[in-house]
Amino acid sequence: MSTAAQAARQPAWFKSSYSGGNATECAETAFVSSSVLVRDSKWPGGASLTFSAEAWGGFISRVGNYFPLNFRKES
Repeated sequence: MSTAAQAARQPAWFKSSYSGGNATECAETAFVSSSVLVRDSKWPGGASLTFSAEAWGGFISRVGNYFPLNFRKES
């Protein structure tokens, strides 16, 4: 397999907008296919958790409902 094909398969990881510029304790997320990957940003080569898109959506929805609007970050 070519290097280009392998590179194209790597997930595009991103940190939460709540992380800040130099946060040391953060989770990173990547969207792949119909799944969502989550990993510890301090161990980018370590294990990751895989959630179905449906399960992740339910999680995000419940977290959003749990925290009052005044605790949410302004865009």
